[in-house]
Amino acid sequence: MTLDPVGQLAPQDWMEAHWTKRVIAALRAEGAEVRFVGGCVRDAVLKRPIKDVDIATHDPPERVMLLLEQAGIKAVPTGIEHGTITAVTGGHHFEITTLRCDVETFGRKARVTFTDDWAEDAARRDFTMNALFADPEGRIYDPFEGLLDLGAGRVRFVGDPRQRLEEDVLRLLRFFRFYAHYGKPPPDAASLAACRIMAPQLPRLSGERVCGEMIKLLQATDPASVLLLMQGERVLEHVLPEANDFGRLRVLCFLEGRGLRMDSVRPDPLRRLAAVLRVDQDGAAAVADRLKMSLKQKNRLIQMAAPPVMPHPSWSGPQRRHLLRRIGADIFRDLVLLAWAQHKAVEALGSAAETEAWIDLIHGADSWVPVELPVRGRDALELGVPHGPAVGALMTAIEAWWEAEDYRPDREACLAKMREMAGG
Repeated sequence: MTLDPVGQLAPQDWMEAHWTKRVIAALRAEGAEVRFVGGCVRDAVLKRPIKDVDIATHDPPERVMLLLEQAGIKAVPTGIEHGTITAVTGGHHFEITTLRCDVETFGRKARVTFTDDWAEDAARRDFTMNALFADPEGRIYDPFEGLLDLGAGRVRFVGDPRQRLEEDVLRLLRFFRFYAHYGKPPPDAASLAACRIMAPQLPRLSGERVCGEMIKLLQATDPASVLLLMQGERVLEHVLPEANDFGRLRVLCFLEGRGLRMDSVRPDPLRRLAAVLRVDQDGAAAVADRLKMSLKQKNRLIQMAAPPVMPHPSWSGPQRRHLLRRIGADIFRDLVLLAWAQHKAVEALGSAAETEAWIDLIHGADSWVPVELPVRGRDALELGVPHGPAVGALMTAIEAWWEAEDYRPDREACLAKMREMAGG
C-alpha cells in the first residue's frame, strides 16, 4: 500500500470548473487536505464522461458544513451521521464525505468513526478501482493498486472479497455491474468465488436496490455476456430467474448500439430487461412487483414482455397504423425492436429487403401522428339514439368502420355513416 502520489491526471474540465474550484477553496480555507475520490477519478483516468464529483476530507462533517456556509455555499446534511454533506452551488451538487472507518457493519448499514487516515478510508471501499484519490492539483493516490486493475479491466474487491460481501451483499451485484462496464475477461477468480458463495444472501436485499443495480448493468454495451456469467455462477437465479433469452438481448443491444443510426433508437435498460425475459403478462407483473418498479415502468414492462401481438415487417400500412393507434408510437417502436431482435436471434441472416421493412416500421412510429375519431357520443344523441348502452354500441360500431377505412373518412362521412347505422 502506497500513500505517495503515483500518477498525474491530465487537465480536467470538471476540476477546473468555477463551481468545483469554489467548493474546494471553501473546504481548504482552514488548511484541510481535500481529495476527489471514487468514480470521478476512475472515469477521468479512463477518459470517460464524469457524472458525479465526490470529495473526501479529514474535517468532521460539522466543520465541513460551517466552511461551506461561510463561503456562501448551501450545505445539505444528506448523511451527516455517516459523515456525508452535499454542497449545492450554481445548480451543481458535490457529495463531501469525512474520512471514516467501519467500527461495526449491519448489512447495508455500518457504525463508523471518523479518521484522518486516507488509507484506512480507502480500505472500507468496495473495489480497488473505486479506492483512487486525486488532489485538486491532479496528483493520483492509489492505496490498493487500483490503477493496475483499471488498466487490466480487472474488477477486484479491496481486501478479502468474502468479508466485503458479508459487510454488504449489495456489493455482489455491484461486482457484476462494474464488470459489465469496466471489466475484461476473465473475471477475478477470488471475487467470483466469493460471489458464488454469497449469492443465496441476495434475497435479503430490497427490490429497489436489486432493480437499481440490474438497470445499471443493463445499460452496459454487452449485458448479455455478464448475465450469462451470473447464470453460470448461480447468482441470477436469486434475483432474476426469469431471465434466459440472452440471444434476443444480445441482438437488441447490437441494434440499439451499433446496428441502427436513428435518433429515436437509443439503448434502453427497461426494453433490454423485457428482451431477456420469457414470461406472460402475470410473470412480467410479478417481476415488476418484486423489483418495486413504478406503475409506469410496470405497465411498460408488461406491454413489452408479453404483448398481445407483435409487429411484423410483412404488415400492410393499415395494419401498422391500427396498432400504432392502439398502443402509441413509443411502445410500437419497442415491440418492433424486440420482434426484430427475436427474428435475428433465430435467423441470423436476413435479406436487405427484410431489413428495410423492419426499418420502415420504425420510421412509421417516428412519423406517426395520433388520430381521433371525428364524432362523439353527443352526435349519436342528436340523431335520436337514446341515452345508455345504445350510444356505446353505436360508437363502437362507427369506430370499427372508421378503422376499417384506415381512418380516412372525415367528420361528414362519419356522421353520414352514423346516421345510416342509427337508422338501422
